[in-house]
Amino acid sequence: MARELVRLQKFLSECGVASRRKAEELISGGKVRVNGEIVKELGTKVDPERDIVKVRNKTVKQAPKGVLVFYKPRQVISTLSDPEGRPCVGDYITKHYKSYFPVGRLDWDTSGLMILTNDGELTDALLHPRNQFNRTYHARVEGSVSQTLIDKMKKGVRLQDGLATARGEILRQDEKSTWLELTVQEGRNHLIKRMMQKLKHPVMKLKRVSFGPFELGRMQPGDMRPLTQKQYVVVRSKILGGRSGRR
Repeated sequence: MARELVRLQKFLSECGVASRRKAEELISGGKVRVNGEIVKELGTKVDPERDIVKVRNKTVKQAPKGVLVFYKPRQVISTLSDPEGRPCVGDYITKHYKSYFPVGRLDWDTSGLMILTNDGELTDALLHPRNQFNRTYHARVEGSVSQTLIDKMKKGVRLQDGLATARGEILRQDEKSTWLELTVQEGRNHLIKRMMQKLKHPVMKLKRVSFGPFELGRMQPGDMRPLTQKQYVVVRSKILGGRSGRR
């Protein structure tokens, strides 16, 4: 079986050398050598297991693939860096995991489960709409929500970008608000917030508690937990099989 070749800039990015755009600048600037030869062509492909890649004369090695489970606090940006200097996910990643990147995003004011990985194939499988991995949230919304409204959400709510559905359960209520557990199978922007706004129960607080086979469990805001290699292999097999997360 032929070995899989990858674009040089992608290889450098996955090794944690730099973002893909910055890696392209390094290549164009003649800072990268492959098997001793300077390479400036962005379309160049390399064999990660056989080719010797150096950046500024330092050998680059591909980091082992893995997964981090992160409890993103509120008021943290779902990116590795922020030009405005706001707190971001990248602030929580140690040097050992510098090749990892977030799978999707959560809003600035939404807390909860995020997945980080350096496995591109795993990322694509988790995010592809056809796989329909569950995303479960705990939402505090304004007002008293009835079972009739929960049933309506299951049938579908018409939004500007199409029909949206959610499975829901009422967790508890007080005089001014209702706590809901809501599960959707797609990652459209602000989907839960837009659904509840349309139903006249605006979201006051939102936390993602699970995504596919991953669960928040007893983690606390700011916690970052790496999967063991055994856990990673098992989860990867389930995700690429497209079976996990659909309950």
